[in-house]
Amino acid sequence: MGIDLDIASPEGWQAALAALRWQLEMGVDEAIGDAPVNAYDLPDKVVKATVPAPSARVERVADVPYVPQASAAERAAVAADAAVAEAAARAAGAGSLEALREALAGYEHCELKKGARNLVFADGRAGARVLILGEAPGRDEDLEGRPFVGAAGQLLDRMFGAIGLSRESPDLERALYITNVMPWRPPGNREPVPEEIAMMRPFVARHVDLAAPEIIVVMGNTPCSALLGAKGILRLRGTWAEALGRPVMPMVHPAYLLRNPVAKREAWADLLEIQAKLRGR
Repeated sequence: MGIDLDIASPEGWQAALAALRWQLEMGVDEAIGDAPVNAYDLPDKVVKATVPAPSARVERVADVPYVPQASAAERAAVAADAAVAEAAARAAGAGSLEALREALAGYEHCELKKGARNLVFADGRAGARVLILGEAPGRDEDLEGRPFVGAAGQLLDRMFGAIGLSRESPDLERALYITNVMPWRPPGNREPVPEEIAMMRPFVARHVDLAAPEIIVVMGNTPCSALLGAKGILRLRGTWAEALGRPVMPMVHPAYLLRNPVAKREAWADLLEIQAKLRGR
């Protein structure tokens, strides 16, 4: 059974070289013809083997110079680049939010997808002035297929309701659009790793373009990393930044506020900043 390799590409000849070295290590030291050979068939004529003259140079596979094969880290880097490139191509080809959802559903490079029950895409009103970008679905979100529906989501609704915004509002002036960096739940609600964030960044950027908000609110370290290339939400929160051509307000995640109620004072100040920005102040 043969292996088709495009040796014109760097990946192709590296893979071919790695396959050759593997065969050498397994003891393969001669080429085999394309047609099968029956070793039990007697030849019509016995040909006596000849030994080359001592001065003749015998070409051996061992004479092929050894070039170290790619390391595991190098192979992982190539795979990661390919995954991001496919994500960018899929995202760019999505002309609507529904098409973007389908592009995400067909994306197979993120391992989180294998352990998730549902793709958690978005909630609220597309075209709302404010887009909230969270980190990743939790257990409740994974079960229901919508972002921010658990205890943290209920707190989020109360927080933005205090400044007159709601995901349920039919009025785009007062509506919210909510999504996450990761559309699939990480096991044990762990924090997404940089490779996973990099895969989703093209989808996030396209999502923002299609939803077309005026302001983006990033909640937690993962969306800060995805859009601002920085972490340290307690340091970043409350200060306006810019990403994807839009003003960005970093805020602590509502789950953090549930664990640390004393931080609600700073969160309220951030909400007032958002309200003032919407009012043009």
